[in-house]
Amino acid sequence: MFRRHGTYDKETRENMKGGPGAVTLEHLFKKEEFGGGHFRVCAKLILPPGSGIGLHPHCDEDEVYIVLKGIGTVTDAGVTSTVLPGDTVLTGKGDSHCLTNNGSETLEVIAIVVTY
Repeated sequence: MFRRHGTYDKETRENMKGGPGAVTLEHLFKKEEFGGGHFRVCAKLILPPGSGIGLHPHCDEDEVYIVLKGIGTVTDAGVTSTVLPGDTVLTGKGDSHCLTNNGSETLEVIAIVVTY
């Protein structure tokens, strides 16, 4: 399946998972488009400066973040780190994480959630 950039279904979530500001999700592929797999989310997250995703756990699933653009801060399993383009984060097995754009430009991240 091919999908052209700019044609993705979008939604904006205010205070996502209790985080500040608004986060836009561009759904690259929806759950029902996968052939019976265990995918729950496959989206690009767009976080303007000052916005973020609040601390939340991942039980019975894993989430991968792939940082495309911008600078932010991630707290994963209690450890806080700066994230830069090209960095990746894996959270699951009951651990919690949050993501904040504390930079001056938009933070863009691919998010993939797989259930088990």
